[in-house]
Amino acid sequence: MNAVYSHSMQPPREKRFIPITAVPSEEARADGRATVAPPRKGRGTAWQIAHRFDSDEREGFDDGWGTLDQLADEEHLPPATQIIEEQAGRVVNTNSSPDIFFELSLNPYRGCEHGCIYCFARPTHSYLNLSPGLDFETRIVAKMNAAERLRSTLAGRGYQPHPICIGAATDAYQPVERRLGITRAIIEVLSEHHHPFSVISKSSGIERDLDLIVPMAERQLVAVYLSVTSLDARLSRIMEPRAAAPARRLETMEKLARAGVPVGISVSPLIPFINEPELERVLEAGANAGARTAFSIPVRLPWEVNPLFQQWLVQHFPDRAARVMARIRDMRGGKDNDPNFGSRMKGEGLWAELMQQRMHKACARLGLNRQRFSLDLSQFRVPERPNAGGAQTELF
Repeated sequence: MNAVYSHSMQPPREKRFIPITAVPSEEARADGRATVAPPRKGRGTAWQIAHRFDSDEREGFDDGWGTLDQLADEEHLPPATQIIEEQAGRVVNTNSSPDIFFELSLNPYRGCEHGCIYCFARPTHSYLNLSPGLDFETRIVAKMNAAERLRSTLAGRGYQPHPICIGAATDAYQPVERRLGITRAIIEVLSEHHHPFSVISKSSGIERDLDLIVPMAERQLVAVYLSVTSLDARLSRIMEPRAAAPARRLETMEKLARAGVPVGISVSPLIPFINEPELERVLEAGANAGARTAFSIPVRLPWEVNPLFQQWLVQHFPDRAARVMARIRDMRGGKDNDPNFGSRMKGEGLWAELMQQRMHKACARLGLNRQRFSLDLSQFRVPERPNAGGAQTELF
C-alpha cells in the first residue's frame, strides 16, 4: 500500500459537533465548532474537516513573508483533483448488513469527485489519514490492479458466486474513469466469466460500456441503477456538483432501457424539505425513461458527514436548516443519525412512515417494482487457476 495511507492506529477521538438549530453564532464560529467556509465552484464542500483519528490540530502561522495572505488567496482557487494510484490487496468486499440487498461489492475508487455532500462513504477517507471533507472529493485513490485482483478472487477455490454490486460506496463512473478505464477492465473480466453484477451510478459514463453490458443483459447477468435525486438542475449542482445533470441521467436511463438493459432508479437520499418534495415527480420521470424498479433511502449522517452536511445546510439553505435537521431527528429517534440495522436505511416514526407510503403509492401507480432485479448465477465460469509451476490447469 502507498505510504500516503499510513497513520497511527488509535481509538476515535470524541469530536465536538455543534447541532445546528440556526445560523451559527459568532461565538460558535470563533470556537471553531461551526465554521462556514465559502463554497468552492465544482466542490461539495470547502471544509477540510479533521477526521476522527486525527491527533493533531493545526493553525496558520505568520512567518513574516505574507504566508497567511498567500494561503487566503489560494483558498479562492478551485482545488485540483489528485489521483493516488494503489495496488490493492483485495477488491471484492463481503457485506454482512441484513438491510443491504447485495452480498458482494466492488469499488474501483476510494473517494469520489462527484462531491455529493451527503455521501455516507466520506468517513472512509479517515482510514487513509485524509479528510472526509475536501480530501474525499479531491484526493481519489484508484485501484489500478482491480481487474487482476478480481480475476484472482473469482478463481479462488472457496469462491461462491453472488451478484457483485459495483460502485456501492463511490461512483465507478466518476470523471477519472474516462482516463483510467478501471471499471471497464472489471466489467471485461465479469463478461469473460459470465459473472452477474449490478452498477449504481450518477454518471452517463456508463454509456461507453454498452458494448459489454448489452450482451450480458441478454443473458440476465447485469442490472443498472441510476441515482436521480432531483429534477432541478440548480439543486442538483449544489448537492452533487460534478455528477451528470438530472436530464442527462434520465437520457442515459432511456438509452439503457432501449438497449434491453434492466434499469432501476434510486431516489436517494431523501432530504426533508430539500429534494423530498420531488419524490413522486422524480419517480414518474424515471418510469417514463424506462426504469422498471425503484428504491429510496432517507439521508444518513454518519460520523463526519453530520457536521459537513449541517454546514452545507447553513451555507445553502439558511432559511430551513433548523427545520431540516428537526425532521431528520424525528426520523432518527431524536438523534442526527441512526446506525442500527433495520432502521438506518428507512428511518422510524411518523414522518419516515409517511415517506414510505408515498414511495409505495407512487411506485404502484407508475408500475415500478420495489424489488431488485434477479440475476442468473448458473452461467458463471471459473477462471483457470495457475498450478504450482505457473502453467494453466484444465477445468473438469
